[in-house]
Amino acid sequence: MLLKKNIPIGYVFGKVKIELLIILVYSLSIAVIHELFLVVPISIPLAVPAILGTVISLLLGFRSNQAYDRWWEARQIWGAIVNDSRTLARQILNFTESQYEEDEVQQLRQRMIRRQMAWCYSLGQSLRRLNPTSGLDKFLSRRDLENLSRYNNVPVALLDQQARDLKRALEEGYLNRYQQIEIDRTLTRLCDAMGKCERIKNTVFPSTYSLYIHFSLLLFISMLPFGVIDYFGFLEVPLVVAISACFLLIEKMAIHLQDPFENKPTDTPMTTIASNIEKDLRQLLHDQELPEEERREKFYYIL
Repeated sequence: MLLKKNIPIGYVFGKVKIELLIILVYSLSIAVIHELFLVVPISIPLAVPAILGTVISLLLGFRSNQAYDRWWEARQIWGAIVNDSRTLARQILNFTESQYEEDEVQQLRQRMIRRQMAWCYSLGQSLRRLNPTSGLDKFLSRRDLENLSRYNNVPVALLDQQARDLKRALEEGYLNRYQQIEIDRTLTRLCDAMGKCERIKNTVFPSTYSLYIHFSLLLFISMLPFGVIDYFGFLEVPLVVAISACFLLIEKMAIHLQDPFENKPTDTPMTTIASNIEKDLRQLLHDQELPEEERREKFYYIL
């Protein structure tokens, strides 16, 4: 995703450079023919393309709003994933305990929290139609990776592994029934967030609506030179190109925003979000692994 505030002009106009080149040739041809070869000028009232342009502006505005709503919903979902991932790690670290099997409890904590890091990366890669297990070897054991190979939906398999470990922790007495229910609720929220992302991914923006707007836009651009040629002459060429660029860029913006999981620069920054989650969870794990005296000293230092 584009994370810089200053977007290069070349990147912006690079999306419509071919269309603008065609429009430049088209409008220049009309200006040359109109000014040099025609005895009787050919033009149309300016009100005709003006009315059509107003209608297209309303349609493009509606489409841009709908596309942004899809993008913003995706960003809100991943914001909830950040919160629930931190909540899950906090619950695992503070709920689980055992007086006699501290090493096993610590291994359980590490395994479940590392698996949550893997889940965040895997979900982002799955939504982008990439290999969902790529790079997960640094978080998961070989046994867990082999288990994932049997599933088509890797994030679902990871949540299932979390639930199995949670059940084992309850059976071993590492946590009580109420704590198990709270952690399971967090896993349920993560599963809901995954389903919402998949709904956005699999719900296609109405193609007929996009097609009709595009055809109307082409009609408007083709009529525009005939509406301004009597007023501007050869100056209609840069004017038509500038107006067309504005409409085309708005259309391109809507097209890119409507699919926030397509591995494009306008995507929801899932990899960056997953990386931030990993940093937070690793820091929580590191603090938990510190000796009790060091944790107490660090706490006093912060205060």
